[in-house]
Amino acid sequence: MESDGSSSAVSAVAPEHTATNASDAQDLASFGYKQELHRTLGLFSSFAAAFSYISPSTGIFTLFAFGLTTLGGVFIWSWPIVALGQIIVALNFAEVSSHYPVAGSVFQWTKYLAGRPFAWFTGWIYIFAGILTVTAVVVTIPLTVLPALDNMGWHVNAGALHDQIWVAAITLVVITILNIFSVKLVATVNNTGVFFEIIGMVVFAIVMLIVHHHQSISVVTNSGGIHVTLPAFFAAMFMSLFVIYGFDTASTLSEETHDPRRHAPHAVLLSVGGAFVIGGIFLVALLMAIPNLSTAIKAGWGPAQIIDANFSKFWATVYLLVVTAAIFVCCMAIMAATVRLCFGMARDNRLPASRALARVHPKLRTPIWSCIAVAVVAAIPMLKYAGAGIVAIAATAMIYLSYFLGNIAIMWARTRGWPKAHAPFRLGHWGMLVNILALAWGGSMLVNFAWPRAASNPEPNQTNGLLDLGLHWLNKIPILYTVLAFVLIVGTLYYAVSARRHAAPVVVPVDVDA
Repeated sequence: MESDGSSSAVSAVAPEHTATNASDAQDLASFGYKQELHRTLGLFSSFAAAFSYISPSTGIFTLFAFGLTTLGGVFIWSWPIVALGQIIVALNFAEVSSHYPVAGSVFQWTKYLAGRPFAWFTGWIYIFAGILTVTAVVVTIPLTVLPALDNMGWHVNAGALHDQIWVAAITLVVITILNIFSVKLVATVNNTGVFFEIIGMVVFAIVMLIVHHHQSISVVTNSGGIHVTLPAFFAAMFMSLFVIYGFDTASTLSEETHDPRRHAPHAVLLSVGGAFVIGGIFLVALLMAIPNLSTAIKAGWGPAQIIDANFSKFWATVYLLVVTAAIFVCCMAIMAATVRLCFGMARDNRLPASRALARVHPKLRTPIWSCIAVAVVAAIPMLKYAGAGIVAIAATAMIYLSYFLGNIAIMWARTRGWPKAHAPFRLGHWGMLVNILALAWGGSMLVNFAWPRAASNPEPNQTNGLLDLGLHWLNKIPILYTVLAFVLIVGTLYYAVSARRHAAPVVVPVDVDA
């Protein structure tokens, strides 16, 4: 039977995995890379890493109130629409990940399919998107930890931003240490966390549906008196858009996965499907458990308030602790994926201080300096912290931009006859249609993200004093525009000065693009 990263009690490597690892190392060598990272992950660990990055409980806890106050119960229809759009993107990514099982996902794919300059800018945007996502999720942990501590008698102020920052900073330090120490340890903690997240969400959902259903199923068509318009629906999609991404994590960890050409594509698709089903059931249960929809909309209720209204203090605390565990493993998975992207780009000499960032510790088998660099940069937005929702705006939009650029590269390659070689996962004649649909979906969502509105892309002046960038003119520019402009300006300057002149050669195996 196949062992997995979750089998931490087994110290010896199974004979079949020894043979598989040797074959995987030879496969990696054909791309010009030496096997340096520790290859310990199986299909479940690969799936768990991608599922943890998506983490439906994390995103739902963070932005459920946003969706509810924007469109009442009707906002739930954004969930299947976003899931369908993202599964189309995931299908496209699953095929390309079967051809290029190397650390770095979108950066690596675009390098092989569209060339160095395009790949560099795609990777540059993606690495900052990943770092901002690390920030967005670590600052979400205080929203569950502090209320749980308060319920247990610690008398902390869950709404105080300075308390939230301290909890977020401690979380960032802990997940950095875990990522430095061992990918196997991260996988073990991650697998356990995913198990409890799934069980916890399903159990609470079933109890709410059976015992605490104050609303009928028709609540999903009840806007609570809010006028339903297409612009409002697009704004309400933000919660679903924030949740369902990161499925390419399974591909990013390819160099630490057994038989990644087969396992990574399946893990990518399973993570999206699992998140859609489990998250969808939980969303319906939450809506049906609201005692009074109008009151919940006016007060901006989130999952915690709904649980408090239906369960005893003890069970409400249990729920907060389950969500805390889910958010914690989500933080670990996001950092692991971002670190591998950083390592993958540095190994190609595409980042400042690439030599240090690409160095793998000989005993720990992890890129220590990449871990530290990601953590340090992720801490910077906390200096102007204005709440988890504000950080999530730029993080989510830039991830979708990276995915869109990745799909452009894949489409460009398809027009030139790619794929020409066989791979375990393939779309065949459906590939072009899937690619076109992925671009249409991604492009429309980028317009949605970029639309200047207070709900999902506000100016700092529209944040009720939470965010002040210190310059009057800058406070009048939507947040996404400012962040993206800064990343692109810095990136363009660095690329012009250094990155384009010191790139490592691109090695394409003959049997991949022949």
